[in-house]
Amino acid sequence: MMALAAARRTSPRGRRCIAHPQYALLVVGGVVGGRAAFGRRARTMAAVEPQSASAQGWEGLMSLISFWCLCPKVGMCRGGQDPLPGRMPVMATDQNIVPVRATHPIPVVLGAGAVIGVLGGMIGLGGAEFRLPLLISLFGFAALGAVILNKAMSLVVVLVSLPARLAAVPVSALAAHWTIAVNLLAGSLLGAWVGATWAVRMRSSTLYRVLAALMVLMAAALLVTHVTTVGTLSLPLWAKVPSGVVAGFGIGVVAAIMGVAGGELLIPTIVLLFAVDIKTAGSLSLLVSLPTMLVAFARYSGDGSFAVLGANLRFTLLMAAGSIAGAVLGGLLVGVFSDLVLIPVLAVILLVSSVKLARHD
Repeated sequence: MMALAAARRTSPRGRRCIAHPQYALLVVGGVVGGRAAFGRRARTMAAVEPQSASAQGWEGLMSLISFWCLCPKVGMCRGGQDPLPGRMPVMATDQNIVPVRATHPIPVVLGAGAVIGVLGGMIGLGGAEFRLPLLISLFGFAALGAVILNKAMSLVVVLVSLPARLAAVPVSALAAHWTIAVNLLAGSLLGAWVGATWAVRMRSSTLYRVLAALMVLMAAALLVTHVTTVGTLSLPLWAKVPSGVVAGFGIGVVAAIMGVAGGELLIPTIVLLFAVDIKTAGSLSLLVSLPTMLVAFARYSGDGSFAVLGANLRFTLLMAAGSIAGAVLGGLLVGVFSDLVLIPVLAVILLVSSVKLARHD
């Protein structure tokens, strides 16, 4: 009872959580289910004085309830939020746990974003493939939370870079290829919804391994598109259209699960299937990426894990700003390093990140 009283005295959130009538059901269930088990768990969370088995059970039960209500990472209050009135609180799983608000120093966040932006800018991309493992390994976000934040930052980068792309490639030139964008969007929009749905339903351990495999795919795409010459396929129209839909679907799935724009896959696909020059393909990829990302974003917004964005909005905007500035600098550094050196190094970075993600606990 001491832990319960302390929670009610020290935290308005604790008072509101425990005041909900549904917790009475938990109390009854806990008592009937075994007070001694709760006592053992309570002793692992806080040092309690040796007591009788009955007292340990009650003390452990009340400590566990107050722990669930007050802890921002686990428990029934989902990221430290109060349960909705009239609804039974839901036990958080490894996928819907909302991380604590990021408190990293501003220079660290901006600097990390800038480094990612430079790496992406030197190869004409936004760098989201490199940002994702950094969000997990350096900043400590869980897999799904990192994907959602990465998607938000990628969306900001695409919105900022789209006007520059439109200035570089005339709208009339893009209008002549509108059928290509429609063809790919026919598959990518559905793929984005399916990919985001899979991501929110996966166990965290499975998602880490899927992300690791996709990092290998990105490393391979990086090598193929920047070291070798991408040819074109002379397909008849009846084969080209369904191929575009299937390719768009696959790219939409990958982009949604990784939280990336998908340019690394879209650009070679456009060149390969539709025989478009690389510059125009880059602009078309943004036109396909933007609605595809919005669909995935809409799907993620319906899941409880989306709260990670609201809790870390300042962190997201700072890192996105650093990525944009870094991308501009990276664009100025194009040609400083030979692709024969730069691309293999970046591919190795992706492969090392893949190994770390696969081993992530």
